[in-house]
Amino acid sequence: MTQQKSFQTELIKGLWRENPVFVAVLGLCPALAVTNSLANGLAMGLATLAVLVGSSCLVSGLRHFIPKPVRISVFILIIATFVTAVDYVLAATLPDIHKELGAFISLIVVNCLILGRQESFASKNPMWLSIADAAGMGGGFTLALVMIGGVREVLGSGSILGFPLFSDDFVPWVVMVMPPGGFFTMGLLLLIMAFVTENRRRKT
Repeated sequence: MTQQKSFQTELIKGLWRENPVFVAVLGLCPALAVTNSLANGLAMGLATLAVLVGSSCLVSGLRHFIPKPVRISVFILIIATFVTAVDYVLAATLPDIHKELGAFISLIVVNCLILGRQESFASKNPMWLSIADAAGMGGGFTLALVMIGGVREVLGSGSILGFPLFSDDFVPWVVMVMPPGGFFTMGLLLLIMAFVTENRRRKT
């Protein structure tokens, strides 16, 4: 029962209480650069989730065999292997989205969220907990990118996943699908997050 509770705790924490984007403010480069549509945000989030779960599983399984002086190099090598695999899968299955994401898929290797979870959690905990932590953090990252991408697409294009939401009279906010739109949306969501967190704190 204790193990189940620990698994659930590690799985849930990344979705809200320790969300990597809205709380820890990590991985902002892809969060702002590729989220001009919900589809792009979802694809980048799921790619990062797959890399995070795969690398955490392998790092945790090999944690007793990786020499400490070279652990960071080994972590990066493991992460790069999973990034390459995800890159090929995306190129083969979703070529249009793969083209949209461009170099940001390869840059998952240097995402501080992924390397940070290997160093602070996966290398110090058993595999089942590491998988839960990676799934929670990756899920929270994906959720954040979907929220940002959804808001930007609705306001900037008047559609969601390519389907129009408004009449022909709607004038898209073009700035929302441009780089400044990412900062505006991020700031708005951080404000809402802080407001909700503060209200919960006061009630408790």
